[in-house]
Amino acid sequence: MMKKKSISASKASLVLFLCQMISALDVPLDSKLLEELLQPPTITQQSPKDYIVDPRENIVIQCEAKGKPPPSFSWTRNGTHFDIDKDAQVTMKPNSGTLVINIMNGGKAEAYEGVYQCTARNERGAAISNNIVIRPSRSPLWTKEKLEPNQVREGDSLVLHCRPPVGLPPPIIFWMDNAFQRLPQSERVSQGLNGDLYFSNVQPEDTREDYICYARFNHTQTIQQKQPISVKVFSMDSLNDTIAANLSDTDIYGAKPVTERQPVLLTPTGSTSTKVELRGNVLLLECIAAGLPTPVIRWIKEGGELPANRTFFENFKKTLKIIDVSEADSGNYKCIARNILGSAHHVISVTVKAAPYWITAPRNLVLSPGEDGTLICRANGNPKPNISWLANGVPIAIAPEDPSRKVDGDTIIFSHVQERSSAVYQCNASNEYGYLLANAFVNVLAEPPRILTPANKLYQVIADSPALLDCAYFGSPKPEIEWFKGVKGSILRGSEYVFHDNGTLEIPVAQKDSTGTYTCVARNELGKIQNEVQLEVKDPTMIIKQPEYKVIQRYGQVSFECIIKHDSTLLPTVIWLKDNDELPDDERFLVGKDNLTIMNVTDKDDGTYTCIVNTTLDSVSASAVLTVVAAPPTPAIIYARPNPPFDLELTGQLERSVELSWIPGDENNSPITNFVIEYEDGLHESGVWHYQTEVPGTQTTVQLKLSPYVNYSFRVIAVNEIGRSQPSEPSEQYLTKSANPDENPSNVQGIGSEPDNLVITWESLKGFQSNGPGLQYKVSWRQKDVDDEWTSVIVANVSKYIVSGTPTFVPYEIKVQALNDLGYAPEPSEVIGHSGEDLPMVAPGNVQVHVINSTLAKVHWDPVPLKTVRGHLQGYKVYYWKVQSLSRRSRRHVEKKILTFRGNKTFGMLPGLEPYSSYKLNVRVVNGKGEGPASPDKVFKTPEGVPSSPSFLKITNPTLDSLTLEWGSPTHPNGVLTSYILKFQPINNTHELGPLVEIRIPANESSLILKNLNYSTRYKFYFNAQTSVGSGSQITEEAVTIMDEAGILRPAVGAGKGYSETLFATSPVMHTVRPTFYKVQPLYPRIRNVTTAAAETYANISWEYEGPDHANFYVEYGVAGSKEDWKKEIVNGSRSFFVLKGLTPGTAYKVRVGAEGLSGFRSSEDVFETGPAMASRQVDIATQGWFIGLMCAVALLILILLIVCFIRRNKGGKYPVKEKEDAHADPEIQPMKEDDGTFGEYRLFSFVSSAPF
Repeated sequence: MMKKKSISASKASLVLFLCQMISALDVPLDSKLLEELLQPPTITQQSPKDYIVDPRENIVIQCEAKGKPPPSFSWTRNGTHFDIDKDAQVTMKPNSGTLVINIMNGGKAEAYEGVYQCTARNERGAAISNNIVIRPSRSPLWTKEKLEPNQVREGDSLVLHCRPPVGLPPPIIFWMDNAFQRLPQSERVSQGLNGDLYFSNVQPEDTREDYICYARFNHTQTIQQKQPISVKVFSMDSLNDTIAANLSDTDIYGAKPVTERQPVLLTPTGSTSTKVELRGNVLLLECIAAGLPTPVIRWIKEGGELPANRTFFENFKKTLKIIDVSEADSGNYKCIARNILGSAHHVISVTVKAAPYWITAPRNLVLSPGEDGTLICRANGNPKPNISWLANGVPIAIAPEDPSRKVDGDTIIFSHVQERSSAVYQCNASNEYGYLLANAFVNVLAEPPRILTPANKLYQVIADSPALLDCAYFGSPKPEIEWFKGVKGSILRGSEYVFHDNGTLEIPVAQKDSTGTYTCVARNELGKIQNEVQLEVKDPTMIIKQPEYKVIQRYGQVSFECIIKHDSTLLPTVIWLKDNDELPDDERFLVGKDNLTIMNVTDKDDGTYTCIVNTTLDSVSASAVLTVVAAPPTPAIIYARPNPPFDLELTGQLERSVELSWIPGDENNSPITNFVIEYEDGLHESGVWHYQTEVPGTQTTVQLKLSPYVNYSFRVIAVNEIGRSQPSEPSEQYLTKSANPDENPSNVQGIGSEPDNLVITWESLKGFQSNGPGLQYKVSWRQKDVDDEWTSVIVANVSKYIVSGTPTFVPYEIKVQALNDLGYAPEPSEVIGHSGEDLPMVAPGNVQVHVINSTLAKVHWDPVPLKTVRGHLQGYKVYYWKVQSLSRRSRRHVEKKILTFRGNKTFGMLPGLEPYSSYKLNVRVVNGKGEGPASPDKVFKTPEGVPSSPSFLKITNPTLDSLTLEWGSPTHPNGVLTSYILKFQPINNTHELGPLVEIRIPANESSLILKNLNYSTRYKFYFNAQTSVGSGSQITEEAVTIMDEAGILRPAVGAGKGYSETLFATSPVMHTVRPTFYKVQPLYPRIRNVTTAAAETYANISWEYEGPDHANFYVEYGVAGSKEDWKKEIVNGSRSFFVLKGLTPGTAYKVRVGAEGLSGFRSSEDVFETGPAMASRQVDIATQGWFIGLMCAVALLILILLIVCFIRRNKGGKYPVKEKEDAHADPEIQPMKEDDGTFGEYRLFSFVSSAPF
């Protein structure tokens, strides 16, 4: 069900405009006001006029409206009433006019084609929507046609026609080949606006059999494909050879060579054409030409220029695009196609028409009874649109008469309207290219004045700046506004105030005495209302000691000062900038409270440094330049800070003011710009100087404002462009008379520290705020909402008082008033405090637990009575803990968890629970003192969940065709395990995956032997556990079966396709699927399917060859990514395999195979990686006993032969020795024999060349 929007959200968009008449009303966007005012319906959302829908999905026709009271909705279809109650497939959304037509449950979209219109109606009128034309999208199939091959002579032009099926909306056309690659386009070959593919001239490389036109229907997300088109281009040389082979020597033959041709336009045809486009649309003009060389297209507008900033050229300048066209773009556009032999041109006459567009759309009109007003509806178009009016959806000629209404063409005039004149009027502007429909209501209201500005709103401004006090109002008739200062002040008049039409009072230059309460009064003939706002005028923020120009030697230290004065109620922030950017991120820059210091100055520190002071109301800044020099400057004239002023004198001493005068010191070649006056309070803060004021450098006297009970001393500082002088000597002291305190303590609070007391605290007055001696405080309190008298006590100059014996946690009214020996401060304001809290008395009841899933539960409880909380309700705490796991039945250390829910909530979510476990919980209420008693423990259980991954997966004992898998059960079974799922698949060295095999294993198993695997193949395994809920997360591992011990086998048929096509036998629980491979027609001759089987230091290279017999092959290889020359090995004979030896373990190599005598023909490059160096897994004969014995026997025999030889030599005899071995075997075959049985663990890498996988 649709949720009803909040009133504020639905009403906030109500905008009622001031319509032509002076007396018309403007309704402010105030949510409370809009909620109460009657309003005719307004259409806020509707479907587009031309609405193309997906026939496979439900049809949603939008119609949303607002009004007061909320409007009701009805529909027409094809001009007659549409009764949705009689059609089970059609529903209307609640509180809405939106229709939903159910197509997905048996409805036919075609049955609901038509023109729909929505009407929204309430007691004040009826608004109507546009005519919404519903049409289902269509994406028909391509009609079957027999396409003859295109045979064309080199240099001729060619057009391949697409002719896509007619769809709704029209499809997007593009050309691709069989491999789904877009066909390249250029100035020579390009696609026209109609989808055809144009060749200005064909070349031999255009020969191909897979020119395919595709039509994409975006609305239904389908793509239709035309049958492939074949193009064969005959070159002149091949054509001459063909002719020569078929003619006798005496015949005259020979095709003409490719001849250059001047341009001829392929589209558009003829010399002229016309084009009509609508205003605001995009104009597309196209010219495509044939010719050799390829013509170049140029566009001009006859008698004018192409519009700047709106003209674009596309499709290699064959398409002229002008956006947002207007009537001024009508005219003749000429395209010129030119090459070196000549040119061709075509003129397109463009006419820009226009559907209706608004000049002045009618706007809503709000009037008071007896007022006048007008509705104006003006539109333009080409041709000129016709204007017609409707009232509440009915043509105005047959609508009920209204004596206050008069229709005058595009204007309706209203005179002396009454409340019954309220209605919604529709203006329809139409011509042959479209229409515009606008609703505008006339709402007649009689309302007493209302002030919308919040009461007692506080405005804060800086002295000497403008103050704007709002008084947003509404009433009908329009109220008159008056302003007063104070509750009983006189009406404000005069040039010092500006009164705005929206009720705002402007004080152009607010002063400190402008502070106070201002009252706004609104009145009309139906009533009167007033509202008060507060204005506070703050002292401006000032920099009393600005940063000064500095010249510093390199590697020195410099400091800039920035001392500020600001209003005590504003909090300033100080930012330093260098050359209007942030300070460098350098530890040499030290920012202090009122200064910036740069250590170890370098040349790059040259620049302007700015101190910026910001408050919530104002901002000030001051800058100074730093110049870094190699040596101290030696100017002819020495500029320096001024000398301090002297001879200070006080005259005209009064209670709250005094006049100070002085004599300036020497300027030191730089004029004094201003004087800064500071004061010291010797009575309260002796030795501390405060900023008082400053005056221009031409002034030597100033009238100073003073506070009571302060012992003043003054000093003066002179300032010039170089800097500030030293302070003058202090003036004589002046003690002002005492007076009553002007203010009371701030930040008064009442908070109990114990259940039976109330601690009243405040911030004491400081220094001269006391205005006199004997500062004390009168502390008063009484229990709130009880008819008690105030209890008061006078305390010394402290900041706390404790009231004992109070009831627990009850509200008190509190006030603290300052007084001194001369009297009391003004009456203080009251604050509300509470006596001390105590622990809550009762526990929450009716605790219920709803288990949502295996890891989440929701707990509910009844709130405790507020009287039993005995304090500020902080919230509720839920204690919960796991008792035991239901799968293991084992208890463990109890770890309690706590969740706190703030406020008066009565439910909460418990996340992160463990599945299939037993839990307990209780709930406690919390106040500022602590926790109350716990509710009785509630037991609940979580259901089963999916398990975690198995704790480990090990793959051991690899053989030729088997692997052994061992695993550990999941650490968190989260239920009762039902089985394990094992999936595996082979991987080749390009990380392509083979067919996936799945095995289900009983839950009580912990190992498995996989047999009948392919030898020398890498497999990837995916392993996870299952409960009745589902599968848990998986763990993956990879392993390799070892190579055939009989030696490196020549690859089986199809071995180069990524995986061996030889199937292994399957066990009862294993199934495998032969991979499907796709082959393309081979290019003859060629070498393809280069396959590598790599070990640690060698690799077996094999390939497939298609071509003439007796080819002599060679293998080239090198380190992948290296720029070194390829190494070449000659293959003995015409065999299709070879062993590369002496490779480096763990290294990626590139390899290719070539054939001698075939014009350097070779395969594509392939890449493989040797295995990492590791111990061999096969039996080492050096450790076998028989081998050790044999070697010992051979050694003994050699020793005996040496002894015999030595003896016979000493006797002069000779010992014949065999000097030559038998003839060696073929050097290419011998490494194969030497390597028999010496393969350790290795990786098998298969690559496929020249064929898709």
